[in-house]
Amino acid sequence: MGTFNIWTIGCQMNTSDARTLSDELEGLGFSETAKARNADLVVLYSCMVRQHAEDKVRSKLGELRLLKRERPSTRIAVAGCIGDVQTWQKKYPFVDFFLAPGQDMSIQEKLADLVEIDQFYRIEPEDAARLPRISEGITMHQGCNRNCTFCIVPSTRGRERSRTPEDILGEVQGLVARGTREVMLLSQIAERYGRDLVPRSSLAELLQKLNDEADGLQRIRFLTSYPADFHPKLIDAIAELPKVVEDINLPIQSGDDEILQRMRRGYTYGFYRDLVGRMRERIPNLSMATDIIVGFPGETETQFQHTLDAMAEIKWDVVHIAAYSTRTGTPAAEYDDQLPLEEKKRRVHEVERLQKEIATARNAPLLGTTVEVLIEGQSKGKWYGRTRSNKLVHIASEQVLAGQIVEAHVTHTSPWSLQGDLTRVIPTLPQPDLAALPDEPEIVAAPASGSWLTLPMVGRGAVGGV
Repeated sequence: MGTFNIWTIGCQMNTSDARTLSDELEGLGFSETAKARNADLVVLYSCMVRQHAEDKVRSKLGELRLLKRERPSTRIAVAGCIGDVQTWQKKYPFVDFFLAPGQDMSIQEKLADLVEIDQFYRIEPEDAARLPRISEGITMHQGCNRNCTFCIVPSTRGRERSRTPEDILGEVQGLVARGTREVMLLSQIAERYGRDLVPRSSLAELLQKLNDEADGLQRIRFLTSYPADFHPKLIDAIAELPKVVEDINLPIQSGDDEILQRMRRGYTYGFYRDLVGRMRERIPNLSMATDIIVGFPGETETQFQHTLDAMAEIKWDVVHIAAYSTRTGTPAAEYDDQLPLEEKKRRVHEVERLQKEIATARNAPLLGTTVEVLIEGQSKGKWYGRTRSNKLVHIASEQVLAGQIVEAHVTHTSPWSLQGDLTRVIPTLPQPDLAALPDEPEIVAAPASGSWLTLPMVGRGAVGGV
């Protein structure tokens, strides 16, 4: 059989899809190679949510154009967020296959045809895991039926479609069998999972199923959420199911009602604030993250101040901040009251400064407490992992801790992470095969400016920016 290489950028859904595709291709007899020039098949997972990401995709396609000239037999496919397929086909005629929005999640059959494989078979979900990873992202639902004026996801990912609960459970069981301790369920709008299925399902029901039937699984996370779709039953599921962690990513985008209306977000700040109040009342020790866009077309200084006021009132644990960038094909890109780049940068720094103060205050009470940490790997000579509430913790220990759940006494807090001393290893699971872990684990870090920087790591990061 042939060789393949997968290059991916953007959201964790792309990471999840790339992993699944890699397993499917290996099931067909392909072997993975680290370099595109050594591959018979190259698959590029694209992202168009941010201009910077799209620029990287186009740069990579430029490299593949040269590769195709040198090796015409190399087959090239592009998947992920690609927008209008016909436009891409005209600009990049050397690409052999584009996965159009709305097609099935699995594209192994079409890719197999590209390299003239006569026979293939479909891999069962429980075999869809690669080497053991501590935390894995799993795509449960793709597409978006909403029409936020700044977002291109509906045209790049297509209409909403869900995987069946049985399919997802099978994949989770396969991952757990190979060492996974935590799964992140991925979707552009997680709460809309299952609405297109027959019989109809819901995210709350899926969480219940995984909690009850995924033996060996320790933690379940999900993202990204949408305020107007967050059902009370989902709040109950987070509060009651022991495997579902107390961590929610609930994008607000702006604290000003007029800007929210121009964004077509479908809720007001008051609605969002009241929802958070109900969540925090029902779920003790809830950790909350959000997404904020500053510099949206027409945003006045007063409207921006409303966002800062919202931050001061709600006090999110984490804020993912982005300066508005025009996306061709979205309504907001046509607005004539665009703000200058320097003003957007100033507002980003204002949000960073305030969030650093808030995060410092949110983490300070953890000093001297004992926290439960799922160890994900090593960084700079220390083990690192996350609490149920998604707090990053660094622990110095000579013991082999990868994949273990431990307790740590917090000795230092900062806005972005905690330091702790190991107190005990919770004897719940056997240790995973360390040879299967990456040599250089990648972690979520924060630069000195105080904004969150999400580095690539399975099971982390925002999806779709809803």
